[in-house]
Amino acid sequence: MTGMYILGIIALFIIAMILLRISNRKNEEKLFRKKCADEFGAAPSSRIKKHKGDVRRFFQAKKKDFYIDDITWNDLSMDEVFDRINYCETSSGEEYLYYMLRCPKTKDDGEFNLLDDRIDKLTQIEDERIRLKEALHGIGKSGKYSIYKYLPLIDGDNAGSNLMHIIMLILMVVSIVLMTFGNFAVGFILLMLVFAVNMVTYFRIKAKLMPYLVTFSYVLRLMNGGKIITETNSMVFSDKLEKIKECNRKLQGFSRGSWLLAGGYNATGSGNPFDIIMDYVRMLTHIDIIKFNLMYKKLKAELGSVYELTKLIGFIDSVLSICYFRASLQEYCVPQLAEYIRVYKIENGRHPLMKDPVPNSFEAKKGYLITGSNASGKSTFLKMCAINSILAQSIHTCTCKAYTASYFRIFTSMALRDDLGLGDSYYMVEIKSLKRILDAASVKEVPVLCFIDEVLRGTNTVERIAASSKILSHFADEKSTVLCFAATHDGELSEILGKMYDVHHFEGDMNNGDVSFDYKLKSGPATKRNAISLLESIGYDSNIVSEAEAMAKRFEETGVWHL
Repeated sequence: MTGMYILGIIALFIIAMILLRISNRKNEEKLFRKKCADEFGAAPSSRIKKHKGDVRRFFQAKKKDFYIDDITWNDLSMDEVFDRINYCETSSGEEYLYYMLRCPKTKDDGEFNLLDDRIDKLTQIEDERIRLKEALHGIGKSGKYSIYKYLPLIDGDNAGSNLMHIIMLILMVVSIVLMTFGNFAVGFILLMLVFAVNMVTYFRIKAKLMPYLVTFSYVLRLMNGGKIITETNSMVFSDKLEKIKECNRKLQGFSRGSWLLAGGYNATGSGNPFDIIMDYVRMLTHIDIIKFNLMYKKLKAELGSVYELTKLIGFIDSVLSICYFRASLQEYCVPQLAEYIRVYKIENGRHPLMKDPVPNSFEAKKGYLITGSNASGKSTFLKMCAINSILAQSIHTCTCKAYTASYFRIFTSMALRDDLGLGDSYYMVEIKSLKRILDAASVKEVPVLCFIDEVLRGTNTVERIAASSKILSHFADEKSTVLCFAATHDGELSEILGKMYDVHHFEGDMNNGDVSFDYKLKSGPATKRNAISLLESIGYDSNIVSEAEAMAKRFEETGVWHL
């Protein structure tokens, strides 16, 4: 009778834990729906950012002939731009969104019209938007293990052997039989020895398999999330639902019995009591490793379906992310793009990472040469233009009032530094950076849009002006295939290149010993110099400032430098 009471108490405890888990899950779902509603129209929350892993793998596997190269990506701080756009719930979504930004389109394939239509519908239908976010949130992220890193390894490797694990299971059965029907002490010792060996070897084996185990678990969550997405009967992604179903059908053999494996490798963690108990069972019996080896073979036969499912879900997640990004902007536009527009026009262009940016507008029919003092806004203007061009051709969303341009291949040469690894000086890095743009310009298929900040700053004045004027004039001569925006401190370039480029400037004003900037683009070359004045504005010794100004004036009058 006492035993029945104990069993009853255990059963009640298990039921209470299950009911508590169900209640907690419902509360979590309700809270998440509220978060999704609150996040629409706001910048990405910390919950989105904290789980971001390696987002480059899909891009590295699928990159096109033209992509935003590392120099341009780093010049423009595009990792930070990605973070600002990223509202993805899944690793697949993050990798697909990153791929979109790194591989902007260079021709009209009709996809942008479909993208805009999807985003418009998602904006209007809150319930569908949130239900999709819930399904994607259930998939979650895979942390540091990218699925695109480990699936190719599966394609080339062979599964491990289950022989030793099965032998150990047989020994467990033998020990239990001995304990029940034979010598209890011998059976007990044998069982403890088997458990000890399995415990010791489990973590060593698990450490080697962990990336694959996490990848498997993520594939299973993709399948489950894909099933939930199809059950939403989404109008926005109706063309993707049948494809997701087909992928899941092909992967059914892989997922069968996966509960033996998946519970212990959930990337988002689990408080499920059953999973906690099963973790110990796995450790003592190696049933998850046995199941892993069997699943490995089945997954290897259906890798194509995994890639397709990952891509489909990544696409859905990235479109939702773009929708959320648009909703968070005070002003944005859908760009007007064509293959043969002879004008590059931005109205009220803003840098997407700046809190209160000063908008600038322009219409360029040929290259721009931009002069002005330090801190006046030249570099920020160039970055604003370049980033908006990438956004126009990738996510079809610009942080400006209007954007009109051709499709371009986009390059920059801006935030360069010495390459200590290769032993290259700043000047060598700079001329290599410019050479890659010259090489790209020789390919006539799609025009080049390039942004160059302080051309050849790494060498002396005379050679800098001579070489930079020839490089920039070469770009101007190729005006049918190259549009160049260049910033410089060298006023001489305005005179040399004034007929080839439209000359503009940024400048500041001195007021009571302080320099103020309006950050507005103005026509014509700069008429003021503020570099020495900036020394005074931040507290340099007045003698240094006045003597520097006198030296500059003497040089302008005599053409000779002397202290």
